[in-house]
Amino acid sequence: MVRDSQAGLHGSVVDRLGVQITSGAAPAGEVLRIEQLEARFGVSRSVVREAIRVLESMGMVTSRRRVGITVAPRHCWNLFDPQIIAWRLDGPGRDEQLRELGELRRGLEPVAAHLAALRATPAQCGTLTGAVMQMAVHGKSGDLEAYLEADVLFHRTLLEASGNEMMGALSGVVAAVLAGRTHHHLMPARPEPAAIRWHAEVAQAVQAGDAAAAERAMRDIVDEATRAMLDPADASDASGASRAPGPSGASGPSGAAPPPPPSILGS
Repeated sequence: MVRDSQAGLHGSVVDRLGVQITSGAAPAGEVLRIEQLEARFGVSRSVVREAIRVLESMGMVTSRRRVGITVAPRHCWNLFDPQIIAWRLDGPGRDEQLRELGELRRGLEPVAAHLAALRATPAQCGTLTGAVMQMAVHGKSGDLEAYLEADVLFHRTLLEASGNEMMGALSGVVAAVLAGRTHHHLMPARPEPAAIRWHAEVAQAVQAGDAAAAERAMRDIVDEATRAMLDPADASDASGASRAPGPSGASGPSGAAPPPPPSILGS
């Protein structure tokens, strides 16, 4: 029980210091004193030291004798750490972080979809299809947390199905983006049917081995998600615009989007 309490305390200190550093309230070069942190957060020295070790592992601070704990410049941080991504999304630099994440996803996920169409196992194809079905169910009911869980499963499986372990290792980054979109209220109350249809097109193209179609549909997903996060109103308008037929032969929505392909939803 004491160990759990200590873990909760150091986690709280990590979170509060991480927010201060990523927001610029504790700028690069600032020296943090152990005794001052003890007093500020009302915790023991051991809790502060453990929190500093965690931040040091993220590259956010350095610790040296006779100098103390120094806030590191941003280029030293592990910017792919999901916790750092979450902190940045909570801070004043959110728009910059969203833009960078959108650009990263655009360079990563369409290529992963292309490779997945060439390398995915039958089990991975089944997981992608199942995730889309869950997204359709939870999107219709408006259960955004359950929708998020299915969405994360879809994108994680796709990255792993690429057969490229380095791409697969970035699944935590994509999950942090998806979670940030939901938890910062950048998702509509009910997910766009067009987005679900595009996920279905990716799953169908991967199963069919159609690399070009999988890449194209995934690019649509990433572009829509980036627009939605940077300008929700503009994304809502864009989702209602027509789109060229995808691999399923369905055209983009005009007012309301068509449902995912029957071959995916089994209807």
